[in-house]
Amino acid sequence: MEQVKTVVEMRGITKRFPGIVANDNINLVVKKGEIHALLGENGAGKSTLMNILFGLYQPEEGEILINEKVVQITNPNVANDLGIGMVHQHFMLVEPFTVTENIILGNEPKKGMKIDIESAAKEVAELSKRYKLMVDPMAKIEDISVGMQQRVEILKTLYRGADILIFDEPTAVLTPQEIHELIEILKNLVKEGKTIILITHKLKEIMAVCDKVTIIRRGRVIDSVTVADTNPDDLAAKMVGREVNFKVDKTLATPKEAILSVDKVTALGNRGVNALNQISFDVRAGEILGIAGVDGNGQSELIEALTGLRKVQEGKILLNGKEITNHTPRVISESGLSHIPEDRHKRGLVLDFSMSENMVLETYFYPEFNKGGFLNYDAIDKHAAKLIEEFDVRTPSIHTPARALSGGNQQKAIIAREVNKDPDLLIAAQPTRGLDVGAIEFIHRRLIEQRDKGKAVLLLSLELDEIMNVSDRIAVIYEGQIVGIVDPKQTTEQELGLMMSGGKTIQGGGNG
Repeated sequence: MEQVKTVVEMRGITKRFPGIVANDNINLVVKKGEIHALLGENGAGKSTLMNILFGLYQPEEGEILINEKVVQITNPNVANDLGIGMVHQHFMLVEPFTVTENIILGNEPKKGMKIDIESAAKEVAELSKRYKLMVDPMAKIEDISVGMQQRVEILKTLYRGADILIFDEPTAVLTPQEIHELIEILKNLVKEGKTIILITHKLKEIMAVCDKVTIIRRGRVIDSVTVADTNPDDLAAKMVGREVNFKVDKTLATPKEAILSVDKVTALGNRGVNALNQISFDVRAGEILGIAGVDGNGQSELIEALTGLRKVQEGKILLNGKEITNHTPRVISESGLSHIPEDRHKRGLVLDFSMSENMVLETYFYPEFNKGGFLNYDAIDKHAAKLIEEFDVRTPSIHTPARALSGGNQQKAIIAREVNKDPDLLIAAQPTRGLDVGAIEFIHRRLIEQRDKGKAVLLLSLELDEIMNVSDRIAVIYEGQIVGIVDPKQTTEQELGLMMSGGKTIQGGGNG
């Protein structure tokens, strides 16, 4: 039998950052034509290892072999020349540019003195067709869905001739339908002779599409196994170092009075058309109301209207019986509302501030942190240290900038800050996006703790499993309206899917 060629070998890779060993003597072997998963908790060192392979970081120790030859990957251009491409978790696209303009950026074909857009667009169309990506070469990035933007990132690597493709958390921002489509795309890429390394913590996807999986925990390789010989429980235990409970443990909710009442609210989207159409629902004390829907049906605009970030055209929003419609974000926050935003980088943190400063973004003006207009850094640091310990935020120090933390630890920090405000209403928007099973379990437990303290929780998520497991009631949003409110114990993913696509409405679904 023919020996399968090793296309990537990383030997004894060690990478240190101030106060942390991100990769500790890691060995990795990837064979040609396989989909190889790198599995680990947030902050385990997976992305660091792949950033070394892509030339963004240099290791302190170790060597890399590509196609069985030792190479020095000093920057991403060298990686590209070696046939390595990387699709990052946070897309690197210029929004006003077209698909083709983004793909050729820095690599523009010339016709005389001009950029030859026509031949580039033709090549992009051919690549798109060959790999069944179905992308319009002339569409503007700002006009296409997140799933399509990701396909543009894939095309970018293929256009540069990549044979080894690294995907960093590729499904973190996709809908269930887009995830299904991406899995088919990955299979097509392998059929065409590509090799794929998939950084992920989603066990379902590893079982569905991967051949091998290497598990990393706290910077070290724990094991490397064939996917056919393992199962999700075993992988989860290796990843976090203990058994993980996939079922959310919670008692039956005992909801009381309405904390949030949304009454016939209409708001415009960014393009000046209605994103919310007379939407109505209540969230009661002691319950978690989950909002399910396909991305782009008004979820983001709803959060912004509730938190004072978007103007409400008509209708009313009441918090604890008091109207907060079109009040400022600070007034709304001070009225008893906390908000875990869907985009932790844009809305949750100031990435260049220290962790300590990020912990008081909404409370820095409180007397305990502010004396006569001067910040009391001793008090702020003490407060941050307490929250970081209580919520198990892994950071080298409270003075580390937020951007240096992994996505999961950034998210835990935001949740620590928001829960610590002891709100009457906690809005959690995509709270576990891009997180590993250990962090997801932790966050779900915190949401249920809030509920059990008699608080109201509004959960918005694109993950149907999360909505079904965590919510006490599920409201389905479609084209800016609630088309039904159902009991998670008495519904199915199929029924929710029908409602989410406008194929079914439950009468009286408004303020159920």
